[in-house]
Amino acid sequence: MSAPDIKKLGARAEAMIAALAPISAESGRLVRLFLSPEHRRAADLVAGWMRDAGMNVSEDALGTLRGRWGGGKRLLIGSHLDAVIDGGNYDGPLGVIAGILAVEHLAKSETRLPFGIDVLAFGDEEGSRFPSTLSSSGACAGAFEQETLSLADRNGVTFADALTAYGKNPGGIPSAAYTPSEVAAYVELHIEQGPLLEEENEPLGVVTGIVGQSRLRVTVTGEAGHAGTVPMNLRRDALAGAAAMVLVVERVAKANAANRMVATVGRIEAIPGATNIIPGSVAFTIDLRTMSDSIRKAAIATIQHEARGIVEARKLGVAFEPFHDAAATICDSALQDMLAAAITDMGHRPIALPSGAGHDAQMMAKLCQAAMMFVRCRGGISHNPAEYASPADMGTAIAALIRFIERYRPKS
Repeated sequence: MSAPDIKKLGARAEAMIAALAPISAESGRLVRLFLSPEHRRAADLVAGWMRDAGMNVSEDALGTLRGRWGGGKRLLIGSHLDAVIDGGNYDGPLGVIAGILAVEHLAKSETRLPFGIDVLAFGDEEGSRFPSTLSSSGACAGAFEQETLSLADRNGVTFADALTAYGKNPGGIPSAAYTPSEVAAYVELHIEQGPLLEEENEPLGVVTGIVGQSRLRVTVTGEAGHAGTVPMNLRRDALAGAAAMVLVVERVAKANAANRMVATVGRIEAIPGATNIIPGSVAFTIDLRTMSDSIRKAAIATIQHEARGIVEARKLGVAFEPFHDAAATICDSALQDMLAAAITDMGHRPIALPSGAGHDAQMMAKLCQAAMMFVRCRGGISHNPAEYASPADMGTAIAALIRFIERYRPKS
C-alpha cells in the first residue's frame, strides 16, 4: 500500500469540483436540481470519473450513480450532486469525489481488501425541487415513501413524471434497495457547514450524530380588506398574526439553546400580496432541529399551542401541515473510533461534533452502520456561493478516508 499524496489529492479534488461548478441552469449562480438536465450532465461527468478510477458504473431507478469496485460485502461511500439554489460548490460533490479518488488510489496501488466498495452519487438530498428530501438515499436504504411520487415541484411537475422524463421507471424503485446482508457500512465525507472546526484550528472532525428535523407549512387565514378603510381594531390581518407566530418560533428555539435547538422561518407569502390590501391569507414554513427527538416534538407542540392562542385573540384561522420529520441519528461508535484513528494518523486532532444539517447518512443508517467525517470550511459558510474548503484540507480528508478503508474490516 502506497502512502497517499495529500497535495495531489487536494489538487485533484479542487479541479473536479471546479469542473462540476458550471453545470447549472442559470448563469452566474448554481442551480442544479434533482432530475433536471443539469443533474443529468453532472451525473454523466461523475460517471466518467468513476470509470476512469476503475469502477463499474450503474444507475438505479432514482438516478443514483453507483460506482462499484471489488467484490464481497459492500462498504458504501457517498454524498449528493444536487444543490440548493444559489448555493456553493462543495456541499455534496466533495463526498462523491472523495470516494472516487480513494478508490482510484486503492486500485492504482493494487490494494486487496476483504470487501468491495460502492461509491454513491445521490440526487435528492437538498429537497430544492420537490417538497421531499433524502428520497434517493431512501431508495437505497429500502425506505422510499411511495407517496413521494405524487409530490409536485413549483411548475406542477410531479416527482413520478420527472422520473419518467429522466428516463427512469418509478415501478423499479423497490429494486434500488440494498439488502442488509450485502452491505457492511456507510461512510460520508462532507464539509462541516459550520464554524467549529475553524475555531478549533483543525481540518477534520468526526460526526457524533445528525439532528432530528421537523418541517411544517403553516397557513394563517384572515380576511382581506381595503388598507385605507378598515379600522385597525376591526381587522383580521393574517400577516400580523403570522408575524406574531414567527416570533414564537424564534422564542421557543432560544429557550432551548442548551439543547442546540435552531428554528427557521425560511419562506413566507402574503396573499393577495398588494400594497393596498390587508393580507387575507399567509403561508410560511417552519424548520426546527435538535438532537433530542422528544424535545423537538415538545417544541413543535408549544409552537402550535401558542399559535392557536394568537389566532383566537385575532379572530383568525390556522392550519399546520407537517411535510418532513426525520429522527435524530446517532453515528456508529465503532466507525467513529476508526475515523478518529485515521485522522490521528494524518497528524491531526479529531474533533467530535454533531451535525446540525441533514445528510444522506441519516437515511443510510436505516440500512447499516453509518458514520461521517467533516472537513473544515472557511468561515463556516455553506449554502452560499462563498462556500470553500481548501485543497490542503480536502487532500488531508481524502487521505484519512483512504487510511480508514485500508484498516476497515466488516463485522462478520
